[in-house]
Amino acid sequence: MYSFLIRKVLFSIDPERVHHLVMNSLNKAYSIPAMKRLLRMMYTVKHPSLERKLWGLTFPNPVGLAAGFDKDAKYSDALACLGFGFVEIGTVTPRAQPGNPQPRLFRLPADSALINRMGFNNEGSKAAAQRLRKRKEQIIIGGNIGKNKDTPNEQAIDDYIACFKDLYDTVDYFVVNVSSPNTPGLRALQDKEPLMNILHQLMDLNKKLGSPKPLLLKIAPDLTNEQLDDIISIVFETGIQGLVATNTTIDHSNLETPTNEVEHIGAGGLSGKPLTTRATEVIQYLHEHSGGKVPIIAVGGIFTAEDAIEKLKAGASLVQVYTGFVYEGPAIVSNICRALQS
Repeated sequence: MYSFLIRKVLFSIDPERVHHLVMNSLNKAYSIPAMKRLLRMMYTVKHPSLERKLWGLTFPNPVGLAAGFDKDAKYSDALACLGFGFVEIGTVTPRAQPGNPQPRLFRLPADSALINRMGFNNEGSKAAAQRLRKRKEQIIIGGNIGKNKDTPNEQAIDDYIACFKDLYDTVDYFVVNVSSPNTPGLRALQDKEPLMNILHQLMDLNKKLGSPKPLLLKIAPDLTNEQLDDIISIVFETGIQGLVATNTTIDHSNLETPTNEVEHIGAGGLSGKPLTTRATEVIQYLHEHSGGKVPIIAVGGIFTAEDAIEKLKAGASLVQVYTGFVYEGPAIVSNICRALQS
């Protein structure tokens, strides 16, 4: 029903505009007790076999919402009613910033994909923390943190530290984002020396602030095997707790969408089904070459229960959806959870 009727209507509206319309409507529905109960009944699947224990946290199920969807922590309560086991907010930066000029989000229906160049548009880490302090649901929240566009890479650590401090008492785990293609120069921070510096300092801060929070690193799918080897080495050397694999790709080749249309859209990170195979390859490589010692949250091209199971078999501990959520609708979580029940 969603695919043939509702999606057709929603896809007739500008992607960024319809996102806000739908999510604000969901928040309004959540505010009505009867609607909140109905949403839970329709989309929440509970079963002991779905629980996952990781980093001292108990996830009610392994299906989460990837960063980028709820950038400012405005929708976490309502999203909890759609059955998600966890929600990752952000990417947030220390200072509010508008992001890149619009239009900056594009659908590629022929490929079941999206291209975005949002540019970390958000209201800042303090605003996100303030909202999270007022949340009503106990859903697990991850905090995805980045640097402001105008912050030089040499000073990037200051932005990550500021975000970490602001969000520390409001999130359950952190994700360091150095892999978005939409902030100029950001991916250079994936190089070993600057990345080690950022992660070492955040881990030191983590220990000083009290009970350490799980700290993860989100990586790009475009890394070579040699770079992935470096990532594994960095995880072990810094003691961070895991990886999120993968972010969007800058590779726009081999798409069903006509080349001239893709070129007209321009730069941006590609997500969705074209990323499915590469994301799985990266996860499998990281899992095998780390001896299975690095927990991985899988994201990239998950549309069906089979996609999620493939990622878990490749070595992931948890999965996240984003583009699949856009294309498949809210039932994607319950569909995956039902298939995972045992």
